[in-house]
Amino acid sequence: GILCFSHTEPGDDWLLEDQERAKGTHVTMRINTASDRILEQEFNKYATNEYSFSRTHIPVSLARIGKENLISRSQAKRLLTRFERFEEIILDFKEVETIGQSFADEVFRVFSNEHPKLQIISINANSQVNGMILRAKETT
Repeated sequence: GILCFSHTEPGDDWLLEDQERAKGTHVTMRINTASDRILEQEFNKYATNEYSFSRTHIPVSLARIGKENLISRSQAKRLLTRFERFEEIILDFKEVETIGQSFADEVFRVFSNEHPKLQIISINANSQVNGMILRAKETT
């Protein structure tokens, strides 16, 4: 099998699954020609006033391999790959039930301290995840 990544609007759902296909790379894109969305508005979601793409939205659930819990620094470092290229990162914790203290510390204290100009914003975090994020941010 292969790993398949799928993202569709407007539900903002992300999907990873194994699928059987021929070897090689396969890319499919469907565009709704009746859409009332405006390209400039879509670009503005990820651009700053300088019109550079310096903002990104990351579904944290994609950092998991299978159903593993996100607890270690190595898992956090895997998530953080290439974050330094952006000014603003939106971490979406939808469907993430728990994170470990080491994971939260690596993202919200260590990485944030190493990149003070980069803003990390967490959304859709439950109370357990929020607690770990707050604990990491309060640690000096």
